This record gives sequence, structure tokens and C-alpha cells, in this order.
Amino acid sequence: IRDEESGYNKNLFCIPKHYEEDLERVFIPHGLILDRTERLARDIMQDMGSHHIVALCVLKGGYKFFADLLDHIKALNQNGDRSVPITVDFVKIKSYC
Repeated sequence: IRDEESGYNKNLFCIPKHYEEDLERVFIPHGLILDRTERLARDIMQDMGSHHIVALCVLKGGYKFFADLLDHIKALNQNGDRSVPITVDFVKIKSYC
């Protein structure tokens, strides 16, 4: 997304009532994020080959993305021609200095 990108009109989306007054535009639609997350999962599976995957989530902000990414990786792992072991762990960071 370019810096000068104006985004999408919020009226094109279902915005929860409690956010309507706070939002002016939508810059990245949820479907685009999901599609890119699935592509990232495919890239990870291809790059890792048959190596063990260790997935580390930085709480709290990254949890939803992490869960979506793992769902895509698990689906590829179950439906692909090979199965790769996956270990999941979480860390909480107090400050981003």
C-alpha cells in the first residue's frame, strides 16, 4: 500500500456501530488480510520443507493474526502430501523499547 493511498469508503463495509464515528476510511479490507495470511502460510510451508516448525506468538496484539496463520498452516499440513511437526509457544513482552 502506497503512502498516498486513500483507502476505501467505510460505507462499503459492515462497521460495528461503536466504531462508526471513529473511522473515516478502511485501508486494508479483512479479506485482503486473510488472503495474504494464507499466502504467507503457503510460503512458510514451502520454505520449511520437512523441517519442524516452531511458531512463537508475541502476545497480546499478535494473537488473532497468529491464530489465523496457524489455521492456514494446519490446513496445508493436513491436506498436503507431507506432514510437518509444529510446536506453538507464546511470549508476553512488557515494553517495546
